[in-house]
Amino acid sequence: MDQVRNFGFLLKNVSRKYSLRFERQTQEMLLKYSNCKALAYLERNEGVSQSKLAELTEIDPMTMVRILDRMEADGLVERRPDLSDRRARCLYLTPNSKPVLDEIWQIAEQIYSEIFAETSQAERDVFLDVLGRINRNLSLHELGSEKAEHGGETIGKSAGSKRGRS
Repeated sequence: MDQVRNFGFLLKNVSRKYSLRFERQTQEMLLKYSNCKALAYLERNEGVSQSKLAELTEIDPMTMVRILDRMEADGLVERRPDLSDRRARCLYLTPNSKPVLDEIWQIAEQIYSEIFAETSQAERDVFLDVLGRINRNLSLHELGSEKAEHGGETIGKSAGSKRGRS
């Protein structure tokens, strides 16, 4: 029972420690964790708007603007007009961002190796698979709550019935 009661605390603690470790490693690059997060999400979502990137990264929109201003001044990102909405700007990486992203991913791989040092590849695979399913389940329940707030169907009940099938 203690494992169930402590699950959320343990997950938050691991996340906090990982973030702090990552932040320490990236200080040499003069990048903060939020900058690395923005670049990593942008790499996977080029062409998104500033507001969408803020939403994806869960970074406050005004903070995201400051992050992007700095990265644009450093030549890492560029803002281009959105052809479908003249009020919006789309975000793209510049060639200068590639070495920075390569270094970010090297740091991530180093930390990954450190935190999984005492686990087998099979254990890593199972852990990451389970963690991915937990994330999907939470996303489904979050989406279900949003639909319920707007008078739509909830997803929470159907997500629970699918447990173990993923």
